[in-house]
Amino acid sequence: MLKKQRTHFPRESERVSEQSQKPTMAPISFQTLQLNKQLLKALQEAGYIAPTPIQQKAIPLILKGHDVLGVAQTGTGKTAAYLLPLLMQLKYPKGTYPRALILATSKELVIQIAHSLADMAKYTNLRHVCLYGGIGPTQQIEAVNQGIDLLVSTPGRLLDLYHRCILNLRSIRHLVLDEADKLLDMNFWPQLRDILAILPGKRQHLLFSATMAPKVMKLTEEFLEWPEKAIITPQATPVTTVSQQCYQVPNVATKARLLAWLLTDTKIFCKVIVFTCTRKTAEDVAHFLRRQVAGEIRVIHANKGQNTRISTLNAFQEGTVRILVATDVAARGIDVSQVSHVINFEVPTLPEEYVHRIGRTGRATHTGKAITLANPAEAYYIRKIEELMRRKIMVAPLPPTWVDTATSFEEQQAMARTMDMQRQKEDPNYLGAFHQKKRKNIVKKSLTRSKR
Repeated sequence: MLKKQRTHFPRESERVSEQSQKPTMAPISFQTLQLNKQLLKALQEAGYIAPTPIQQKAIPLILKGHDVLGVAQTGTGKTAAYLLPLLMQLKYPKGTYPRALILATSKELVIQIAHSLADMAKYTNLRHVCLYGGIGPTQQIEAVNQGIDLLVSTPGRLLDLYHRCILNLRSIRHLVLDEADKLLDMNFWPQLRDILAILPGKRQHLLFSATMAPKVMKLTEEFLEWPEKAIITPQATPVTTVSQQCYQVPNVATKARLLAWLLTDTKIFCKVIVFTCTRKTAEDVAHFLRRQVAGEIRVIHANKGQNTRISTLNAFQEGTVRILVATDVAARGIDVSQVSHVINFEVPTLPEEYVHRIGRTGRATHTGKAITLANPAEAYYIRKIEELMRRKIMVAPLPPTWVDTATSFEEQQAMARTMDMQRQKEDPNYLGAFHQKKRKNIVKKSLTRSKR
């Protein structure tokens, strides 16, 4: 049975109001969080100065053994907030089978967690292994057979090795869901249920994300038992270090020209991620930009091979690639320092994805800028994003001499159909422009016949 005792979750607004009445937490150091010398030395060498609010709140709760639901803005140190207490609880190598499991949504996120883990655990003897698809499992199987204390994996590869009887999960006592809202959506939920069913019943659950919709909070009641909430900001709150603006454009051709015009300034736009919704659009945008702007441009999406994706991210991190065109596979878990701009060539249809996209810039203490190019059919999604963030996105004026490209008939029709579907979603009684036009014609014909 997966179902445990149902837990009452206070409404987020109530929780935030309660926190606002409490005095602000006094600044503390990592030493006061009762971390051991090995971790403190590793943190100092990695450049960590003081714990962030999410770390101050979550680490003591995790060390006490509570189930924890952590919500904080992107780039505020959520990975360290669960890794440090996990390493404290595991203490030293023990046995052959993993005792802690971290589930992540993508290969890139698994690799990012592994980098952080290597930095923090460098003075411990704890063993960790990363599992993800896209490559053959032979090396991963060899690493598993050598013994593990902490396992980082995507759900698919974890189940694959488990069903091959290569992984033994009976010793798991700590389960972390990184980007928990994504793992709990319909794409991952069947796999997650299978994983929960094979894990030991007695375990600690740690769920972390920047966005946690009410329906996701409701779903967590299936396996969380009396959780503590470490909610630093209301869910989907963007970091204040990211400024946001939107250009209203009529069509995709104008978007492409405007994007190229922006990116010609190599000093200001020195390290840029351009997000699209589909793989095809990502390839098309990259192909167009290679002819229009200076600097190396690369593409990353789910169809790219694992080695290509890793080398692309490394080159972008090192600065040899100025512009990275990506789908939402790069919106979560990628921690690249000093990204100057995030540009949304297409507005995401899920408002939560926008928050994760713009969180790739303005990380830690750095500032960043998010620019969105929206056509009339995407204005609907902009409104939904603003509702989720509880703030308006500034509309930026186009250059004074700017002339829009004419919109083709096919694109006009496609946008009209999209806007029809949006209106029908908001108003079930709305029949659509086609039906409205048909009704007018019927009425017009009826009036003509009556006159006769």
